Amino acid sequence: MTAYRLFRMAVVLMTAVAVALVAAKPAKVKLGFLVKMPEEPWFQNEWKFADSAARVHGFDLVKIGATDGEKVLAAIDNLAAQGALGFVICTPDVRLGPAIVTKAKVNKMKVFSVDDRFLGSNGAPIEEVPYMGISAYKIGQTVGQALIDESKKRGWKLSETGAISVSYSELPTCADRNRGAIEVLVKNGFDQKMVFDAPEKTNDTEGGFNAASIVIIKNPTIKHWLAFACNDEGVLGAVRALEGRGFTAAKVIGVGIGGTKTAAVEFAKKEPTGFFATVKLDPWRHGFETAEMLYRWVVDGTEPAKATFTSGTLVDRTNYKSLLKE
Repeated sequence: MTAYRLFRMAVVLMTAVAVALVAAKPAKVKLGFLVKMPEEPWFQNEWKFADSAARVHGFDLVKIGATDGEKVLAAIDNLAAQGALGFVICTPDVRLGPAIVTKAKVNKMKVFSVDDRFLGSNGAPIEEVPYMGISAYKIGQTVGQALIDESKKRGWKLSETGAISVSYSELPTCADRNRGAIEVLVKNGFDQKMVFDAPEKTNDTEGGFNAASIVIIKNPTIKHWLAFACNDEGVLGAVRALEGRGFTAAKVIGVGIGGTKTAAVEFAKKEPTGFFATVKLDPWRHGFETAEMLYRWVVDGTEPAKATFTSGTLVDRTNYKSLLKE
């Protein structure tokens, strides 16, 4: 056998080995993370921490804003076309649960719901889908306690104090948060008749402003106001509406939920505003941990717990610099 033939055989053998090694190397895992309001700080933070999980564990993360049902289903198809093996999602409508589950199964993808839990056609949670949410009712109780404690500290007469409950009935978690706050207020002597429901059309500052404005106009004799909502933005909207009607920070106690940049900006102002406090939630767990648990589920079959609930921490002007660092 000539040297040339030996050389050719060696080249062919090395090429075959190289091809085999490439073929044996597992493809990089790809996962998705879908959120309903990508422009909001909470979801930006979830994405940021999910990116951290991707770097730690070495998987690819595809982030998609899916603001309505049509975009959610299109996003799932998009992920499937890219070879994604699963996705975390905060759905824009909890009633999309059955359609999302079906779509995921058709595409052989695992699905993990975060923040807002899927509801079935019977209105009950879809418990087969792993979920990480917030202890909405307990966090609402924290809000209610903060409101009543501060009003007592200021020496307000409950008979002269009203409470604006900025509500968003489309999300069960929002209803639970407000219910928790109201129950604590009533338990501490607040008259249920002095709690005024303010339904908002959009779950943001403008929605809170418009909803609260109607309540304020209809109740001109009230001297002091408490304000609470599903999030920081709803409370800020109510505070701004009250400011527009001449209610200073001394006459308003607003307690939000989220611990977002919205709250930090209010606390940083030289003069206090009616935005008194917020309950800081934990986007790290909702971003990093959900992505990490989904990855483990895909890679080694470790299925996440069916339901995980996170808690919150009360933050105000005195401690926000240390507690809102992230």
